Amino acid sequence: MAQQVQGVIAPGKNEPVRVETIVIPDPGPGEAVVKIQACGVCHTDLHYKQGGINDEFPFLLGHEAAGVVESVGEGVTDVAPGDFVVLNWRAVCGQCRACLRGRPWYCFDTHNAQQKMTLLDGTELSPALGIGAFAEKTLVASGQCTKVDPEVSPAVAGLLGCGVMAGIGAAINTGQVGRGDSVAVIGCGGVGDAAIAGARLAGAAKIIAVDIDDRKLETAKKMGATHTVNSRSTDPVEAIRALTDGNGADVVIEAVGRPETYQQAFYARDLAGTVVLVGVPTPDMKLELPLLDVFGRGGSLKSSWYGDCLPSRDFPMLVDLHQQGRLDLAAFVTETIGLGDIEQAFARMHDGDVLRSVVVF
Repeated sequence: MAQQVQGVIAPGKNEPVRVETIVIPDPGPGEAVVKIQACGVCHTDLHYKQGGINDEFPFLLGHEAAGVVESVGEGVTDVAPGDFVVLNWRAVCGQCRACLRGRPWYCFDTHNAQQKMTLLDGTELSPALGIGAFAEKTLVASGQCTKVDPEVSPAVAGLLGCGVMAGIGAAINTGQVGRGDSVAVIGCGGVGDAAIAGARLAGAAKIIAVDIDDRKLETAKKMGATHTVNSRSTDPVEAIRALTDGNGADVVIEAVGRPETYQQAFYARDLAGTVVLVGVPTPDMKLELPLLDVFGRGGSLKSSWYGDCLPSRDFPMLVDLHQQGRLDLAAFVTETIGLGDIEQAFARMHDGDVLRSVVVF
């Protein structure tokens, strides 16, 4: 029997979000209903609200979440009612060419729930990243549920569902930061700080945080940055080179998603170094680089989508590291809020006042 719950929708481009009654259908084959316990407020949700992803309004926002499986549909064997899970937006298929080549983190046919959640009048909702977790309950594909240790705080665990995993994975999985490496991270919001934490976890010897906001640079130091550069007043390329014996960093992670900062990352890396783009650009942005420089400098230019993570492998591992005291995931939670506070949380995020606001149910 369908259920009615409270959830937050974006009704139209740049319109204020609002709390509405959401109709959740019973799970069909391969689906699960999850009772949400916590969900982070992510920049991607703001992009949906602003129409920066697509125009399939109204959106049911929220995707960075943890909760408990309430019910499952026919054929579901990987999770069961009562399981504590982190939701992921890349439920790998296991059958596409990427999966069959042993690279499931590149899966080209990830799964979402087939049924639609709706408003009371029957209006179909587009769930953010196929999840829609600013709601008391949500309907997802069962493969979007990743079991982790239920002893971990839901407010902490849920952050692995997007931003924190994107940043840590950009350093460890995509950038393949190794012991003794020098790393620069341009942009020290939630994803950038997670990249700093990931570089520290991987054993980087020097971690250079770059931002235009001194508040963010102070937070970056707490996450593991050994050096900071305010690029509003200092040329970041020159500063990074000066801090790396004139060579540039082994790995430069761009966590802003702008052509200007990407160019800085490109020229701030060592010869044959690696640039990782994890910041999300807008569709109209274009990049111009001398092709001779791309050829002559060697190395790798990579994009990191969801930190090239495999949720079934990476989420439990990172939760374990957190519980061992080796990865302070709780440091990313600036505040906990209610469903009615999300519009204000967007404003604080835009102003750089928080790493993560987390809705707690």
